[in-house]
Amino acid sequence: MNATSPSPRAIVEVGGEKPYAITIGPGLLDDGALLGAGLRGRHALLVSDGNVAPLYADRVTQALRAARPDVRIDGYFLPPGEASKTLAHFAEAIDALAATGATRDACVVALGGGVVGDLAGFVAACWMRGIDCVQIPTTLLAMVDSSVGGKTAVDLPQGKNLVGAFHPPRAVIADTEALLTLPPRELRAGLAEVVKYGAIRDAAFLDWLEDRADALLAGDDAALADAIARSCRHKAEIVERDPFERGERALLNFGHTFGHAIEAEQGFGGLNHGEAVAVGMVLAARLSARQGLAGEAEAERLAALLARFGLPVALPGGLDPAALLERMRLDKKAAADGLRFVLWDGIGAARVVAGVADEAVLAVLEK
Repeated sequence: MNATSPSPRAIVEVGGEKPYAITIGPGLLDDGALLGAGLRGRHALLVSDGNVAPLYADRVTQALRAARPDVRIDGYFLPPGEASKTLAHFAEAIDALAATGATRDACVVALGGGVVGDLAGFVAACWMRGIDCVQIPTTLLAMVDSSVGGKTAVDLPQGKNLVGAFHPPRAVIADTEALLTLPPRELRAGLAEVVKYGAIRDAAFLDWLEDRADALLAGDDAALADAIARSCRHKAEIVERDPFERGERALLNFGHTFGHAIEAEQGFGGLNHGEAVAVGMVLAARLSARQGLAGEAEAERLAALLARFGLPVALPGGLDPAALLERMRLDKKAAADGLRFVLWDGIGAARVVAGVADEAVLAVLEK
């Protein structure tokens, strides 16, 4: 894996059996040659949602058609929000591909945040047992996390991302100018996943984030581009070595066991993903302290940084700890020997811990 300078355009290469590039920079949504490079056949389905499509769908379609006039480009647009990441909308997107007449060299183009990317990627994984997918993330969270690595899925009422597949994209194209239209809450949600990389493997990056918190919150182009590139490099290094999450990649789930349980228990209508992960990381850090792995002071430092980014750091009111525990039992990260959590030995040093006692988890939740 290698990378160029993050300004004005950074390219992070993801190696492995199916290598691809993450291109980061301004103005990429109008770069038809870049967008069209991932289209091998004559059919493409642009998947987006009701928030993003009015802003960017026409621009992307026009750029693609200018570069690839031979390609038929159809669209499928979801209602916005996690509640749309369902088997029902997956089936509708599959029907849209069928109506397009998509062949095995067709491409699904995912234009949006994590919900769009996850669902569109799963559609691409399943149509004719796998076609190309180009990820064009428009949220910070999707740029630094969900668009990279090939995890695709939809939710069930019982839990998040329970039906899915590993399906690496053909390319990831992150236009940093899209962040200018991002609501402040969504920008903050993405910063939670950025903080995660410092928490689990790069203490110096966490220092950097503390120093540049104000610039990041203000939407400073250079700071955001640097944060995105650094985060993508971390994820690329991990998924190259562990594409199917059989080892090291599990560390990327720091905070997610708690976070996914919170999202599901709230019916995917309360905290958004980044906010739930922020709370989950604080709970995981405190569980680490309770297990004697790390100090409480480090958990409080993490909580302080997340709070500075305007993120929640405490369990929302009205949630039953016992109900959350039951949600965690169905989480993909659970195993036969009991609950498994990504915990840490301190900032920058995470590990997977199996067989964590229910009582310890409940004690953290109840506190």
